[in-house]
Amino acid sequence: MSDTEFEIIRRYFQRQKTRRSDVITGIGDDAAVLHPPTDSELVVCMDTLVAGVHFSQGTAAAAIGHKVLAVNLSDLAAMGADPLWATLSITLPDNDAAWLDEFSRGFFQLAERHDVQLVGGDTTRGPLSVTVQVHGSVPRGCAIHRSGARAGDRIYVTGSLGDAGLALCLGEQADDRLRQRLDLPEPQIAAGQALRGHASAAIDISDGLLADLGHLLAAEQLGASINIDDLPRSAAFNAAMQQSANAHPEWHYELPLSAGDDYELCFTVPPQACEAAQQALAAVSVEATAIGVIEAAPGVRCVNAAGEDYRPASSGYQHFGETP
Repeated sequence: MSDTEFEIIRRYFQRQKTRRSDVITGIGDDAAVLHPPTDSELVVCMDTLVAGVHFSQGTAAAAIGHKVLAVNLSDLAAMGADPLWATLSITLPDNDAAWLDEFSRGFFQLAERHDVQLVGGDTTRGPLSVTVQVHGSVPRGCAIHRSGARAGDRIYVTGSLGDAGLALCLGEQADDRLRQRLDLPEPQIAAGQALRGHASAAIDISDGLLADLGHLLAAEQLGASINIDDLPRSAAFNAAMQQSANAHPEWHYELPLSAGDDYELCFTVPPQACEAAQQALAAVSVEATAIGVIEAAPGVRCVNAAGEDYRPASSGYQHFGETP
């Protein structure tokens, strides 16, 4: 006989090791009772992953469990927040014990690394989709926002760009390093915390650098100039571009600019704070690359090292409507 909803919750989602002292009542009651940190502000965000839209039907359950938490933690990272708690709502087409076991394992492995406790949620039947809400905290007045950039600020990105997009383009030909960047993204929590007090604005890169930078620019009606030859690309990206018969030359620029799913941070720093920001990131072993500058005139200009204009084919992913 199949497990009931409550048996699924007990068997797969009440086995977490993390037990935070600020959780008064967690899973098992009508609602969670939580104790927010003193002298802090709460940061709350939520994302949904839908089968066939955000992941293929063949994606490993553990990877889905990891990613649905990771994309939310990435939003906390962009705000400079410390992760605290999570809730999970999962819609399942059927009760697959092996799938649930793997999904919860992937979810909790990432949760344990960031000291996040699952405190509630919901389980129902239907087409596969997963929604997670996460809660974090920042010292009062220290959250990093999308707004705040000023003309002259330098634009940085953490890590490397384009790996996840290249994994999608190459499909089964993608090597494990690229596939891991797509299926198991790492939220840049330490980077976000280190940037508190240094970054003037920040956003995580989920829909593509140009699309997400565009949100940051729109908040202050500003523009930017991006040097496409400064975009950081991983060794795995460069090797695949050279070795794969299916790789297209234009991907060298297009994927770092617009492919998305990298979950790195894009942030701006006033010129006088750049050295301090780089030192703060180095202290937590995070690499960041300067890729451009904020400008007063709206719009984004992409140029190469020679100063020649480059017009990208796409500005990134959109959930509704056509991507320009």
